[in-house]
Amino acid sequence: MNFVEELKFRGMIHDIMPKTEDYLNNNKVSGYIGFDPTSDSLHIGSLVQIMTLVHFQRHGHKPYVLLGGATGMVGDPSGKSKERNLLDTKELDKNINSIKKQLSRFLKFDSSENEAVIVNNKDWFENFNFLDFIRDVGKHITVNYMMSKDSVKKRLETGISFTEFTYQLVQGYDFYWLYKNHNCLVQLGGSDQWGNIVTGTELIRRMDGGSAYAITTPLVQKADGTKFGKTESGNIWLDPVKTSPYKFYQYWINSSDIDAENYIKIFTLHDKNKIEDLIAQHKENPGLRLLQNELGKYITSMIHGEEQYLMAKEASSILFMKGDEAVSALKSLSTDLFLDIFEGVPKTEISKEEIFNGIPIIDALVEKSGFLKSNGEARRAINENSISLNKSKVKLDTIINTKDLIDGKYLLLQRGKKNYFVILVA
Repeated sequence: MNFVEELKFRGMIHDIMPKTEDYLNNNKVSGYIGFDPTSDSLHIGSLVQIMTLVHFQRHGHKPYVLLGGATGMVGDPSGKSKERNLLDTKELDKNINSIKKQLSRFLKFDSSENEAVIVNNKDWFENFNFLDFIRDVGKHITVNYMMSKDSVKKRLETGISFTEFTYQLVQGYDFYWLYKNHNCLVQLGGSDQWGNIVTGTELIRRMDGGSAYAITTPLVQKADGTKFGKTESGNIWLDPVKTSPYKFYQYWINSSDIDAENYIKIFTLHDKNKIEDLIAQHKENPGLRLLQNELGKYITSMIHGEEQYLMAKEASSILFMKGDEAVSALKSLSTDLFLDIFEGVPKTEISKEEIFNGIPIIDALVEKSGFLKSNGEARRAINENSISLNKSKVKLDTIINTKDLIDGKYLLLQRGKKNYFVILVA
């Protein structure tokens, strides 16, 4: 498969400019994607574009990564319903340095012929004054042309600042500059960027008489209508501090069957035969969740490394463990991982002095935690063998002390299979 065929198979083409495929088939080309450095980390929504660049490089083309040190100070209206908060130079520089590190996990920045290159549009906009820009660049694009773009039209009713109105011209100039200075002939991006991208091809045509090409990818949609890459707590980030490897892993293994079939094409580098084989195996026995497990393994390992994947996998299985295995696994957890697993579980706090003296299990279930409503209810539940402390069944005479603490701080109470309560010892 050539590059375009690769993207088509993976469902990663939304729009493609005429003659683009033919040109790419017959030439080794430099192309780029721009990333908006509004945070010190990319999120999984950015993974579509990252994987596009990975495929671009694997097919022999030269990828450029444009980090918007200048455009990040302006604000892109594409896909936005309101004006964005603008960042200062110091914050942008910090974000750019972090993003550079993340991208090095995916792209080859070595000395090969098609090594990836990172550029920052601040380098060519920093000394470009306003009058020069509107004289040398602005005169080539009419206001009518700019207002015809969907990204602008959608905002006219609610209001759009001159700053964001001009964004497409600024991004268009990025394409022109890279075309002139690095022979970048292709811009890639999400479908919401189509208007900005073709403004760039138009500038290249009008300012230099040249030809350039464009490909956009579809915005990933989840089958249930919720937004891809988001949870109730926010974005799924590539930075392990912002989104722990455990939560990152959980996002993929909890994918629906329909979404998993889509994701396995977009977010892995498995070839066509392997992907089709995985999908066929999954359909034969959906209960095994083969696609989801493969996604969790592949993407978590790719972003966070195999060790973090294995820890996330083991942590995920703790909820289903029983006996000594479960007790041992719980005791091995770090505080952060324990809190990730039991996020949203009711919690209370007791003093260290109390645990030193020992706490009868009934007191822990009722008086100290409020997990159960009465001593009578607690006794009945224990007699029914439905109460566990740290995944180990308790008796009426069980006394809780310091040896029971998880990471020296936590106790996990459980009634039945899914009813949990956490006690923090502080």
